[in-house]
Amino acid sequence: MQLVLEKRAERSGTIALVSPLIAIGLTIATMVILFAILGKNPLLALHAYFIAPLTDGYSLQEIAVKATPLVMIAIGLSLCYLANAWNIGAEGQFLIGAVAGSWIAVRTQGTDAGAWVLPVMLVLAAAAGALYALIPAICKVKFGASEILTSLMLVYVADLFLDYLVRGPWRDPHGFNFPTTAEFDPVATVPLLIEGGRLHFGSILALLVVAAAAILLGRTIKGFEIRVVGAAPRAARFGGFKADRLIILTFAVSGALAGLAGIIEVAGPVGHLQPGISPGYGFTAIIVAFLGRLNPLGILIAGLFLALTFIGGEQAQITMKIPLDVTKVFQGILLFYVLACDSLILYRFKLVFPNRQVTSGAG
Repeated sequence: MQLVLEKRAERSGTIALVSPLIAIGLTIATMVILFAILGKNPLLALHAYFIAPLTDGYSLQEIAVKATPLVMIAIGLSLCYLANAWNIGAEGQFLIGAVAGSWIAVRTQGTDAGAWVLPVMLVLAAAAGALYALIPAICKVKFGASEILTSLMLVYVADLFLDYLVRGPWRDPHGFNFPTTAEFDPVATVPLLIEGGRLHFGSILALLVVAAAAILLGRTIKGFEIRVVGAAPRAARFGGFKADRLIILTFAVSGALAGLAGIIEVAGPVGHLQPGISPGYGFTAIIVAFLGRLNPLGILIAGLFLALTFIGGEQAQITMKIPLDVTKVFQGILLFYVLACDSLILYRFKLVFPNRQVTSGAG
């Protein structure tokens, strides 16, 4: 008897819907084992991760703040992945957007600049993120280079460039030698939605991005083109769709959204540019995109769920002394199970009983 994977005659819609739930369930079961190995009460740990943050108003705001960059980046990545273009470097585009937008804030520091500062910061960040994403896209289209490798390597370039700026020419002279710029002026910060909290206008912008992506994919020819090129490249060629142009477009949009998320994070919750502005938003957004089935509404829900793990991880670290790195372990295991469960959409398990040959001999 053998257990084999057999290709389905057609894609399973039911499995496609429940696959993320199965992946979450398997991840939680795995984490229960991990908590037990660490000597922690699994039930208390799960409560700290997934229940406690939902019972406090401030934590709910923090979940929305964490979800904002995750959702914006994941929406852009979903457009790439639907078009079969693999942008893995959103983290670098996030950082470059933060740097480009912060340039205006640094240049206008203490000059009593007007309300034009923040809009220009947002535009510059989106443009820089788009241009940075075009590097692997053009290398893919013109030279056949792997966009996975080039986009990933550019993450480290962006990270080191940011580090150079805040330790060198942009370092605050009154910052006690810490690698950070001066605090941004009020005109260079994202407005708060709730006084005394950290929830900001960027969360509203993220919802608008979700709505725009839903309209694009569901009601426009360009959205149809993205789906066809990714799902059936040969049919797309017969239909006159240009895959190379779509790679350029989706990478540019993805980079622009990542860059926009970067400056919103810096000009919102952080308030200045410094190393470590991202706990890995660009990489976690990959999990968000796949967990949300590359669907804008699903990405919104998945973004809130992954943001919950960030806040829950901090809660568990404080209350139970669970290392914060366990959150990254959780996210990595979740991505593994999401991809594993996705294989069941096109394949199914089947028991195979080999034919037994019976031989007889003379007595």
